[in-house]
Amino acid sequence: MMRRLVPAAALAAALILSACGSSSTPDEDFGSVPSPTGGVTVTGDLGAKPTVTVSEETATVSELVISDIDEGTGDTVEAGATVTVHYVGVGGTTGQEFDSSWDRGQTIQFPLSGVIQGWQDGIPGMRPGGRRLLVIPGDQAYGANPPPGSGIQPNENLVFVVDLVSSP
Repeated sequence: MMRRLVPAAALAAALILSACGSSSTPDEDFGSVPSPTGGVTVTGDLGAKPTVTVSEETATVSELVISDIDEGTGDTVEAGATVTVHYVGVGGTTGQEFDSSWDRGQTIQFPLSGVIQGWQDGIPGMRPGGRRLLVIPGDQAYGANPPPGSGIQPNENLVFVVDLVSSP
């Protein structure tokens, strides 16, 4: 399994460059390597529903991208732990939101062993109060069989912004 963990400072720089729309040295920061955010821009305050925008690059991400937007504090989540989170999910091809705990008005709690592989590999290491961006390749999400009626395309890359509320 391949994955990239991007330090918060690098993510902030990439988000700032994305927000500005230009750089004094275009493409020199990343060369031919995909951006550390998988072409995703996230705006909004921690603890509130973020706005997530994807680019054409997001659909071509082939390895799990893990980017801490805010690192949080306290003990890190262990693999297989039960977590309480707020999250929003967006299709990496369509850019359409397909799920949001914020829209339901409540957090959700679940064991990491019971979710898609991208969450199982992407949430460990988070700290309570943190916000993390996950760009999950389709084969680590729902593959060719997304949930019926979900709005997720077969083999679509998925983008999640996750706020970790707690991990008992």
